[in-house]
Amino acid sequence: MFTTTLRTLRTPAKRVHVFKIVAATMQTQTQPRTSRRAGDISDAFASLSGQEFKPLTPEYAELKARLIKGNEDAVRQSWNRLLEDLRKEIPLIVEQGSNVIPQIDFKDIDNAPEKFSKELKERGVAVIRGVVGEKEALGWKEDLREYIRQNPQTKAFPAENPQVFELYWSRVQLLARAHPNMLKTQSFLMSYWHADPQSPVSTRHPISYCDRLRMRLPGDARFALGPHVDGGSVERWDERGYGLGKVYDSIWKGKWEEFDPWETSCRLPVVPDLHQGVGSCTAFRMFQGWMSLSTTGPSEGTLLVNPLFAKATAYYMLRPFFSPKQGVEPGAQTASEAVTSSLDFLAADNWEMDTEQTSWVQGATPGHGQELSSLLHPHLALQETMVHMPVVRPGDYVAWHCDTIHAVDKIHAGKSDSSVLYIPASPMTEDNAKYLVRQREQFVNGIPSPDFGGGVGESEHVGRIRVEDMEGLVGVEGCRAMGLKEWDSDAEGLTPGEREVLDRANKVLGFYD
Repeated sequence: MFTTTLRTLRTPAKRVHVFKIVAATMQTQTQPRTSRRAGDISDAFASLSGQEFKPLTPEYAELKARLIKGNEDAVRQSWNRLLEDLRKEIPLIVEQGSNVIPQIDFKDIDNAPEKFSKELKERGVAVIRGVVGEKEALGWKEDLREYIRQNPQTKAFPAENPQVFELYWSRVQLLARAHPNMLKTQSFLMSYWHADPQSPVSTRHPISYCDRLRMRLPGDARFALGPHVDGGSVERWDERGYGLGKVYDSIWKGKWEEFDPWETSCRLPVVPDLHQGVGSCTAFRMFQGWMSLSTTGPSEGTLLVNPLFAKATAYYMLRPFFSPKQGVEPGAQTASEAVTSSLDFLAADNWEMDTEQTSWVQGATPGHGQELSSLLHPHLALQETMVHMPVVRPGDYVAWHCDTIHAVDKIHAGKSDSSVLYIPASPMTEDNAKYLVRQREQFVNGIPSPDFGGGVGESEHVGRIRVEDMEGLVGVEGCRAMGLKEWDSDAEGLTPGEREVLDRANKVLGFYD
């Protein structure tokens, strides 16, 4: 019944009837899951929601001890090697600044220069210029402003001066996610990940992960989100989270240099939202990203990233196992900025592995994203190594690997808006297909996308796009990315893993038994 229902969307005379059937069928297809309360972006991060970082429950001390049991000496030596590498790498980052971020024109992605590819793999971030035309992108921004004007009830953060809008189903967002150039760009970026050809995953068939949008105004200081990593926090250490795929096992064995952030297979079983917080991510996003709708430069309300990438990941994963000998009060975790930035404090011989693991997991709070600070993670020199995006223009796309530490300007010191559409790059996996089922249901009902705060959302918004509008708006490939049409698993040139995952996805999405 479900297959027939979706395919008959092409018949105009049946649209109203079909819409009701699709909505009802999707509700029966969706796996039971507790609805999230209404919220905004502040719910995703402890710092934005006013919480303080503190020790976690005793079980985390036990967890940490289990992770490195039998490898304590190797981990200690690995930590010392990492600190030495950071000392060498950080000055290079500081010297290059925004120039360290690789850039490429969209027209060149079919034949990417070796230099770009090498830098992307090393830094985990890139700017793709001209994914859509500047005129088109600026037109999208005006359309969004009109949509917001017509719907003053739209939820946003902060409420008194809206910057980040809880919008998911506007015409512009759906168009941008499904734009042929966007889908091609996502596939291009995800091709830098690697997996066994038999592994059930496809980077050539991106799904549309429906995220919100930002229109940050000059002078804003409320949306001051500091260094953080999405995709969970405590889950990275938990055996029931990232441990299911053994993502960081090389780090726990004292071989951080063998950690491969581009290996796909180990990410497939991961559960990144054990605590199901408002705003926690349940889908696998290889890259996070946004499409710029404005011309924005450093300090103008833009993004900052940490291009230390894999080394930074290894550091914040190992940090909870070590404490300074001098420079802090007994039992304390932080000291003043002056102390934590001093050479004596940062010296390897001032740090020792805790003989008994504590319940501290610095910057991690269950149900929130992983946050970092110069006090909790002093060796990363975050005040110097968080690098601004270079100037971006309307139609440029910025992407960063899902492990990348990133932040936003504390103050928007520019003179015009800093506006973006958040559009990550997510591969086709069986779990992502399951996410599409849930997302599809939310789309039909006009309520926020599954990974975000609940509530009425856009269900009563004027001008919201509906299912029966989609094929005419975004075409067949755009509908497939939204889970509204079946994938062609018989297409030529598919690997065994791609064919398998498309078959699984079609079944999960209800296109055949």
